[in-house]
Amino acid sequence: MRRAGRYCEHVSAAEEAPQTPDETAAIPAEAAVGELRFAYVAGVTPGKWIRRWEERMPDVPLHSFMSDDGTQLSVLRDGSADLSFVRLPVEREGLNVIPLYEEQPVVVAPKGHEISVFEEVALADLDAESFLDVAELGGPEAALQVVASGAGLAILPMSVARHLNVKDTVARKLTGAPTTQIALAWLNESGRATTREAAADAVDKPTDEVIEEFIGIVRGRTAQSSRQPSAKVEPPKKEPKPDRRGSGVKKPKVAQRYAPNPDKGRGKGSRKKGKR
Repeated sequence: MRRAGRYCEHVSAAEEAPQTPDETAAIPAEAAVGELRFAYVAGVTPGKWIRRWEERMPDVPLHSFMSDDGTQLSVLRDGSADLSFVRLPVEREGLNVIPLYEEQPVVVAPKGHEISVFEEVALADLDAESFLDVAELGGPEAALQVVASGAGLAILPMSVARHLNVKDTVARKLTGAPTTQIALAWLNESGRATTREAAADAVDKPTDEVIEEFIGIVRGRTAQSSRQPSAKVEPPKKEPKPDRRGSGVKKPKVAQRYAPNPDKGRGKGSRKKGKR
């Protein structure tokens, strides 16, 4: 199995170690004015969106932190994040939710299991196997520890299995199983009204244009897209060029006189060719 790549935590140049929900503290709700904060669940790799944001919106700081499936919505309602990359399904009341992409499921087994000889496995071929309930075990990381002990198999998104990469386990693509989906969520008007982010705190939150700019980046809009708020800003008008002719009094125009044409009025043969 390939080891999971590192995950960008608003660091565009320097490399950091991957963080887990227990190690990463959420950005406090009292963040500075003009910042944009987002959370993401394990398996989401936001590095490319962060880089595009830094290119297009260098004046607006962007902060990110990892959340687990249990807090992927609470970070919005308690004001820790302005947007959250969530794993569906979620309770959508009070939220705007945009589905982004589906995740490939995998089956994870203890090292040495017979599935290790295949590149992918059909769910129908695993009827005799015992599957663990990932949620009941407290999440993917705890479930994979149980899988490593040989107590059963687990079905997870491929991105999560690669991110955790628990020792003594093996993962293979699984066909015939339901897929999971990643979406981008943020509070709508009714959701904001029911949170502690009331009117008094609204001035400290990013504007709708800033949020729309980030949504456009995530959805792949170019910087020149007419739907991007930053593309609608009118460029400053150029000042008229100064008159280089000066401010002196203009001289009156004088009719130009030309020297008389000596050949005017003569016939074609009036001037003889050749030597004179």
